[in-house]
Amino acid sequence: MVRDSFADKLFLIGNRIVMTVLLVAILYPLVYITSASISDPSLVNNGSMWLWPKGITLEGYERVFANKEIWIGYRNTIGYTLLGTAINLLLTIPCAYALSRRDVAGRNALMAVFVFTMFFSGGLIPTFLLVKSLGMHNSIWALLIPNAASMWNLIVTRTFFQSTIPRELEEAAEMDGCSHFTLMLRIILPLSLPIVAVMALFYGVSHWNQYFSAMIYLSNRSLFPLQLILREILVLNEISALTMDGDSVKAVAEQAKIADMIKYAVMIVSALPLLVAYPFLQRFFVKGVMIGSIKG
Repeated sequence: MVRDSFADKLFLIGNRIVMTVLLVAILYPLVYITSASISDPSLVNNGSMWLWPKGITLEGYERVFANKEIWIGYRNTIGYTLLGTAINLLLTIPCAYALSRRDVAGRNALMAVFVFTMFFSGGLIPTFLLVKSLGMHNSIWALLIPNAASMWNLIVTRTFFQSTIPRELEEAAEMDGCSHFTLMLRIILPLSLPIVAVMALFYGVSHWNQYFSAMIYLSNRSLFPLQLILREILVLNEISALTMDGDSVKAVAEQAKIADMIKYAVMIVSALPLLVAYPFLQRFFVKGVMIGSIKG
């Protein structure tokens, strides 16, 4: 049995200290927001509640879920996330695999064109005019088509294929008469589940948190995603608290308390689905990122 040297022990101790500090830095805000969402706002504001909930109340959640537009936003966001992620994967995975093959003519030129788009774009106004001229304005496609593929994700996926899928395996399949489509579907994809899960998580989180594109392209409230509706709730509550009659101090204070409760409840409502889904994808996420981004 090999004993750790003093330097190894010192490194392990330092590593554990750093990891503990990072864990606290990440975990504390999550616990605090969760506790604040079910605590009395006055206790939160005066600092009495700093970790565990006090004066438990669910009024914030009741007010949030009493809004019918919240449920419409949930429905829309789930639809945008599922459909958008499917489109992203359908474009990213085959394209990355094709660019990873050395026998594809002009792949370096194509990569140069793709990388160019990472640094230069037409800008917001030309993009808006293009979306409008294509007839996608005020439709779900305005949120899905312009962001159908991410160049960064494409590079990560291509690197995964280059560093993980043996070229000899592809050649053996081709010698057995396997077509490119069959090779991709039956051999490459089953071996690429880690990077597929990583890309699904990246794209899914992006679609779930998206609100800026909806602000620009959507005017039909029945198409609003959850994040845009939650933003409106926060803004309206803050405005109503600031514009109330100054003589009614008690009413202003009560409105501010309600706004605080809604604020924390909204944070939990918007983040909970992703927090629930992430543990199931974590092992794929770690493996896919380590192989796709570090190797090669």
